[in-house]
Amino acid sequence: MLSTRITNARFLTMDPARPTARELGVWQGRVVGLDEDVAGLPARRTVDLDGAVVLPGFIDSHVHLTWTGLKAKAPGVAPSRRADDVLRTVAEATAQAPAGGWVDFGGYDQRTLDRPLTAADLDAVSAGRKVYLGHISGHACLVNSAVLKDLPADAARPDGFLVEGAMGVALRSRPPYSLAELAAAIEHAARVCRSEGVTACAEAGVGGRLIGRSPVEAAAYQLAHESGRLPLRVQLMVAADALRPVTTAPQDTTSRALDLGLRTGFGDGRLSLGALKVFTDGGMMARTAALTRPYLGTDTSGQLQDGIEALESTIVAGHLAGWQLAVHAIGDRAVDVALDALEKAQKLGPRPAARHRIEHAGLVRPDQLPRLARLGVTVVVQPSFLREYGDDYATVMGEDRADWLYRGRGFLEHGVRVAGSSDRPVADGAPLRAIQFMVERTSHSGRAIGPGEALTVTEALHAYTTEAAHACHWEKDAGSLSPGKRADLVILADDPHRVEASRIGDIEVVGTFLEGDETY
Repeated sequence: MLSTRITNARFLTMDPARPTARELGVWQGRVVGLDEDVAGLPARRTVDLDGAVVLPGFIDSHVHLTWTGLKAKAPGVAPSRRADDVLRTVAEATAQAPAGGWVDFGGYDQRTLDRPLTAADLDAVSAGRKVYLGHISGHACLVNSAVLKDLPADAARPDGFLVEGAMGVALRSRPPYSLAELAAAIEHAARVCRSEGVTACAEAGVGGRLIGRSPVEAAAYQLAHESGRLPLRVQLMVAADALRPVTTAPQDTTSRALDLGLRTGFGDGRLSLGALKVFTDGGMMARTAALTRPYLGTDTSGQLQDGIEALESTIVAGHLAGWQLAVHAIGDRAVDVALDALEKAQKLGPRPAARHRIEHAGLVRPDQLPRLARLGVTVVVQPSFLREYGDDYATVMGEDRADWLYRGRGFLEHGVRVAGSSDRPVADGAPLRAIQFMVERTSHSGRAIGPGEALTVTEALHAYTTEAAHACHWEKDAGSLSPGKRADLVILADDPHRVEASRIGDIEVVGTFLEGDETY
C-alpha cells in the first residue's frame, strides 16, 4: 500500500528517462513509481493537486542559514542612500541596548551612500555601546572605537572599515551566541527557504574565522534537528581553518583533520557533513575579490586570503585527506590559484570522483573554461548576484570583462557542470528569481549582462535540481522525481517553461513536500 498518492498534477521529473507524469506514488518517504506503475495500488491518502506543476524540491547548494536568521532579527541599515539615515538607525537601536553592550546591524554598503561612514561617525551616536555594521557582502564590516580598542593593532584600522581577516577578528571579539539563539536563527532561515521551494541546502562553512557564527555552530544544527525545527535537509560544509594538524600513520595521507577525523559523507538523512570550504579571496562588493587586472576606476585588484603557497597547501592537504573541496574563488586571479592547487592535488593523489567545487566563479576568463572542464570541477554560481548587483559588477569590470561574470552558457559548452545557489543572505534566495536571471541575464534595472551566457529554462532548472544534487553527492537520493529517490517536491502555480521569462520569478510556490509529507 502507498503511503501517499499525489495525483492530477503536471510532474516535471527532471529525469530524461521519463520527463513528465500525471501521478506519483510515495512509500516510506520515497518515490515508488509514476502513472501506470502506481495506478492500481491502494493508498492511505490521496492528494489531488488540481493541475498544479510539480518539480523536484529545489536544492540551494550554497547558503548561510545561521547568518541569514541572525541578520533577519538584527536591525538593518539597508536600503539607505544617506549616511545620516544609517546613523539615525544606529542611534535608535543602541539607545535600547544595555550599557556597554554589543549591537549588531546588517546591510551596510558603503557604495550606495552619499559619503562613507567611519568609526568616529558611529562613536557620535552609539552612546558607548559596541557597534558592528555587517557589510552586505559578508566580507567587510564597519565598527566603532569601542570595538577597535579591543582588537590587535594589525587588525584595527582607525576608520573602522575592516575587511576579510580583520573583519573576522572583530567578529570573534563579539560575545558568543547561545545554542538556543543559533538554533532559532537556523529554523527561521530554513522556513523561509521552504517557502521558496527549497527542500535541501548546503551550509557553506561552519567553524571558520570569516563566516562562522560560533565554534559550536554545528551543535546548533544538531539541536535544531533533534528538536524538530529543521524543516530542510542540510549538508554542513566545514571551514578549512577549523581543521588542525594531526599525526597519522605513514601510509595515511591525512595531515589536517577535525578532532574526531570526520570528513565528507558523515551523517545521513536530514543532517550530514559535506565539503571542506576553502577561501582563496574576498568579495566583489567589498572590492576584495582577487582579479588579474584592477577594478575599473581604482588601483586595487582585490586580495588573496593568504599567500599562494599556504592556500595551495590547504587545498592539497584537504584533497589528500579525502575531502570534497568547495573552494571560494570569485575573481579570475583566485580561480587561477584554485585551479593550480586542484591540479597539483590530483597529480599527487588522483581522485577522479572527488567532485571538487569552485564556489562563485564570479569572473572567469575564456582560457580558464577548458581548465575547469579538464579538472572535472563543478562551479556553484549565484545568479541573483547579477540580478541584484549586476549594474555595479558590470561597471567595475568594464565592457571587456562584463561578459565573463557568473557565466552559464560558456560553462556548459565546455562541459563544466553548473549548480545553482543563492549565498543567502548576501542576495535574494528565491530559486525561481535566480532561474529567471539565468534565462534573461538582465539586472533589476534592465541592463543586459553577458546575454550570450543565457541558459534555457530546462538548463536553469537542472542547475537547481539534478546538478545541485550532484554537487552535494545526493544524486542517488534527490534532484529528480525518479523511483527510489526521496519524495522531496515543490508545487508551483505555473510551469516555468510556459510563462514569459520575465514572469518566472513571480510564479507562486504553492507548497513543498519533504519525503512525501506536506509540511509547508
